[in-house]
Amino acid sequence: MEKQKHSDRKKFSSIGYKKKSTLSVTQKKTKPFDHWLKKNRYYHKNIVQFYKFVVPQHSRVLQVGCKNGYVLHALNPIVGVGVDDNGYARETAQERYPDFQFFSDLAEIPHQTFDYILLTSVTMEQYDIQDLFCRLQPFCNRSTRIIVDSYSYLWEPVLWVTQKLGLRRPTNFKNWISYKDLCAFLHLADFQTVTTYRHTLLPMYIPLISTLLNKFLIHVPLLRRLCLHRIAISRIIPPKADFLSHTVSVIIPCRNEKGNVEAAVRRCPAMGNKTEIIFVEGGSSDGTLEEIQRVAKSFPEKNIRWFVQPGKGKGDAVRTGFAQATGDVLMILDGDLTVPPEELPKFLYALLDGKGELINGSRLVYGMESGAMRFLNLLANFFFSVLFSWLLDQRLKDTLCGTKVLFKKDYETIARNRHYFGNFDPFGDFDLLFGAAKLNLKIVDMPVHYKRRAYGSTQIRRFLHGWILLGMSLLAMRKLKLR
Repeated sequence: MEKQKHSDRKKFSSIGYKKKSTLSVTQKKTKPFDHWLKKNRYYHKNIVQFYKFVVPQHSRVLQVGCKNGYVLHALNPIVGVGVDDNGYARETAQERYPDFQFFSDLAEIPHQTFDYILLTSVTMEQYDIQDLFCRLQPFCNRSTRIIVDSYSYLWEPVLWVTQKLGLRRPTNFKNWISYKDLCAFLHLADFQTVTTYRHTLLPMYIPLISTLLNKFLIHVPLLRRLCLHRIAISRIIPPKADFLSHTVSVIIPCRNEKGNVEAAVRRCPAMGNKTEIIFVEGGSSDGTLEEIQRVAKSFPEKNIRWFVQPGKGKGDAVRTGFAQATGDVLMILDGDLTVPPEELPKFLYALLDGKGELINGSRLVYGMESGAMRFLNLLANFFFSVLFSWLLDQRLKDTLCGTKVLFKKDYETIARNRHYFGNFDPFGDFDLLFGAAKLNLKIVDMPVHYKRRAYGSTQIRRFLHGWILLGMSLLAMRKLKLR
């Protein structure tokens, strides 16, 4: 059935329709949306590319303001539902894409939830924006992303002129609201903004100039304020979960950390309904593996498991531990214990309270213990925090802290989409950060106290690892910005 579905879709182009329409002659005289789609092909192609970037294939997608269904078709959803108050557009969309469902109002849609809900310029034509957002709630689950696409008010005179000249589809926009007002409407309807994108500096095709503006200069901080589109991606604020309703897996990568193993077990608090501690040993030369085995026998009341990683590096150790974990919540605790294990419950509370979906430790808020971090490392942390905040379009104060917490189901989604970036990360932190940003998961910093080592020496090689981080930054820029 799936192969037949894809075969049928290949008969149509991504933004045009090749089958002869059966609609009436009177309807055809009214310049349907297809006319404007063809007239502004470059602009609509860019919009489709953006949506394909943020919405994975085979998702459950609802689009409000779907027009003739061309965006839904391009996204290749496993379930596609469109809403539009234009009867001609709905009839056209249903004829072209019979695998999807099209309705005139949200109230007509059978009860179900979606992975992504797209609002394409709908807020600009809506009488009551807050009411619209509230009506979307029954179609949302904890993982749903609401994508609100609207035009910048800076473009109002340009769009008015181009409409008068017959260069764009006639529209009657009621609202030209600011981004802050949009976020306020979302907040009033119990939605939380995750991130924003700006899109399209030049909506028409001029060889070389369009590429220069829309692919490169669009990311320059001041120029990007001139973009036509400002797109907000939000999620419903989830209800608080009971602390005892989830199980927890604490993954501790350790190489040459023999003196910290027992302290990690003693100090790791019991969390949730059940806590398991998973050590992943990485070829130590100081007897760390034997110490883990001894401690596991000495604390039978603790749920301690251990594994030897098959590869090298902390990233491989983290992925090994996550693959073996049985908890609903996954935690990373570095084996050097420079982040106190006693602070892990704060991460769990933030996750269960819905504050974020990837809780990222931040060592750069509280004062550090003397000798905890060398000066050059501190400078590198500040530099990469600024760089990655720009790359990921979410604010991060400390990208290099090893302590991170997320739901196992979200990690599994990140792992399924790992092919987009590839197996590039020897540290484990950026696999999670990049993956979460690509899926528009809410990343939240959690301030932690940073202590100096009580045993062993740092395994950070400043200059080598710095070059690796710069290489990963270039990869992120190519995949997230210059796509």
